[in-house]
Amino acid sequence: MNLSPLQKARYEYSPKLPGMLRNGVAEICVKEGAQTASVADQDKIKELFPNTYGKKEITFVKGTNNAPAKKWVVGVILSGGQAPGGHNVISGLYDALKAADKDNVLLGFKGGPSGLLEDDYVEFTDEFINAYRNTGGFDIIGSGRTKLETKEQFAIVEEVAKKHGLNAIVIIGGDDSNTNAAVLAEYMAAKNTGIQVIGCPKTIDGDLKNEDIEASFGFDTATKTYSELIGNIERDANSAKKYWHFIKVMGRSASHVALECALETQPNICLIGEEVAAKKMSLAQITNYIADSVEKRGNAGNNFGVAIIPEGIVEFVPEFSALIKEINELLAGSKTDEFNALPDWTAKYNFIKAGLSAEAFAVFDILPAGIQQQLFLERDPHGNVQVSLIESEKLFSEMVKSELAKRKAAGTYKGKFAPLHHFFGYEGRCAFPSNFDADYCYSLGYNAFMLISYGYTGYLSKVSNISKPAEEWVAGGMPITKMMNIERRNGEDKPVIRKALVELDGKPFKFFEAHRDEWAVETCFTFPGAIQYYGPSEVCDLTTRTLALEKG
Repeated sequence: MNLSPLQKARYEYSPKLPGMLRNGVAEICVKEGAQTASVADQDKIKELFPNTYGKKEITFVKGTNNAPAKKWVVGVILSGGQAPGGHNVISGLYDALKAADKDNVLLGFKGGPSGLLEDDYVEFTDEFINAYRNTGGFDIIGSGRTKLETKEQFAIVEEVAKKHGLNAIVIIGGDDSNTNAAVLAEYMAAKNTGIQVIGCPKTIDGDLKNEDIEASFGFDTATKTYSELIGNIERDANSAKKYWHFIKVMGRSASHVALECALETQPNICLIGEEVAAKKMSLAQITNYIADSVEKRGNAGNNFGVAIIPEGIVEFVPEFSALIKEINELLAGSKTDEFNALPDWTAKYNFIKAGLSAEAFAVFDILPAGIQQQLFLERDPHGNVQVSLIESEKLFSEMVKSELAKRKAAGTYKGKFAPLHHFFGYEGRCAFPSNFDADYCYSLGYNAFMLISYGYTGYLSKVSNISKPAEEWVAGGMPITKMMNIERRNGEDKPVIRKALVELDGKPFKFFEAHRDEWAVETCFTFPGAIQYYGPSEVCDLTTRTLALEKG
């Protein structure tokens, strides 16, 4: 295999561990904290998780390891979308297993949870692991989005685990995957199988965090990757001085990625979905907000700019959410086939007009024709609008263009508006992990084995104090049930990990809020540049601006 010089160098990078994990597994002991309770719906969560609820938070400290000596056979899966650092979670887990006893075994189940169901696996060796250290992607074993949530699935997993003599399963995933990990742990505990389940917090969206989980892995690398690209576009915009760039970034349910990229690059506009929802902003209000910036800059001779749009922004707009709900009802059941059978868009448009309320149709009718049609593209498995397919960056640039035409006719706008569009998503999911993510992920994996060795189940691998140098990081674990509440999903009440949204009273948003009016009119662009792997620590080991502001 031909390797780039950077690949070769990254294989040789030695990730930094938290101080208390650096002395080897023989000198790590447990300090127990207080018992925990779920963030909400305590009685219901306790009823659903009688064997794993209310357990204590734990911290690893230096001391004599008194975990029972035994041979460990552990299974690991990668679940959900890719995030930089997944390979290092597996590397850290493998190294900790082998440090405890060279005869311990790590099996990687391929293609996500389906690998467990289909018994499709590989046994890791030094040679196998060494080819993936400190690299991006999930290609070591692949990932998948199959959910482990039914008793029938759990029974198959139990059978496969017993066949291989598994003592534990590590699930590396986001909020849904770790919810499934908690349910699987409860099943295994209730049946007294002796099979432990540990989760690791992954998602580039940044919405798997709370007072215990300071950051999900991959967020650092992904936002640094997007910020480099946005900075490059800002430089280009400031050079050509004739384009407005509308850039959509990842973040379906929360705007953490957009906010972090804005803090890194200081664009003219950044929409924050949580603020749009809190202020009940309409499409027209958002359009006017962007158009105001374009007008002021254009009238000053600056016919260029950059606007960052979070992927899920339209779901935060109350009138748009109401429209989507009505469309979902309109096309329920056999109505989808009836709609698809109509001969052309005119007939479909009339069908829509007849089926929507006057309020919903008024919103629908102001949308550009291309966006109208995107709302009626292929449905998701539940028959709903696939919001992620809506090109919101084009939606707002088209609406701004129409608004500016009115202002030009009225004589208030004298500039020129030429929009360009970008979507940064896959570009960040499999990037070479930053030093921070390489270190953090390796620590999460190493720490996961420590949780297993001390008999914990239904816990999330936790590494905190991560805004400080790695030597000062604190390793431990928290019960997954502590993060859970009850939400309505597909017509049923389900226990789920609560998603973390951008806090409008939090320091990162407040910093952004204090500066955005200036950024909207002035050219205040900053250029983060490429991720740095070698050089001074203050350049190479930087945390995100979000984390620095939250903990600073």
